[in-house]
Amino acid sequence: MADARDDPGLFLIDPPRRGVLPLDRFHLSRRLARTVRQDCFEVRTDTAFVALVSLCAESQPDRSETWINHGIESLYGALHRRGLAHSVECWKDGVLVGGLYGVSLGGAFFGESMVSRIRDASKVALVHLVARLIVGGFRLLDTQFLTEHLEQFGVEEIPRAEYHRRLAKALDQPSDFARFKGNGQLALQAINQAS
Repeated sequence: MADARDDPGLFLIDPPRRGVLPLDRFHLSRRLARTVRQDCFEVRTDTAFVALVSLCAESQPDRSETWINHGIESLYGALHRRGLAHSVECWKDGVLVGGLYGVSLGGAFFGESMVSRIRDASKVALVHLVARLIVGGFRLLDTQFLTEHLEQFGVEEIPRAEYHRRLAKALDQPSDFARFKGNGQLALQAINQAS
């Protein structure tokens, strides 16, 4: 993390309580399920990683500052080139309109940031990510923090010791981020089967 976009410093965090999204208890509203089923967006993975990270780093009317500085962009770009960082992107009429990115290690996925330039783009990306993680054999989706936005999907806060226990198990779990190949309907089926 960085304190601001132009701050050159980086730091890691290990909060006393950690946000995680249990993959078998992902909560999906009827309205969002309908949006996903309609395939309103073209959902791609890893086709515009750098562009998505840059989009996440941009200031917005409701957020003038970001924790993503240029050093973080560079580091995540290097992780992406090594096959460890991934993006789930939502496109509309050939334009990148939202998505999310994070890091994959063993059976753990560490969600780093998400962005929407039009309604529901980041939410649809999250649905596709959860389906991808379920099908790929992942055990842990780390959201770092519990936010009001993430709480609607079933994110919960757990103590640091419990997080470390779950993380250790997940890191030993083989997984395949690329295994899921499907549209919105297949994403919903994967999520329903895991519940």
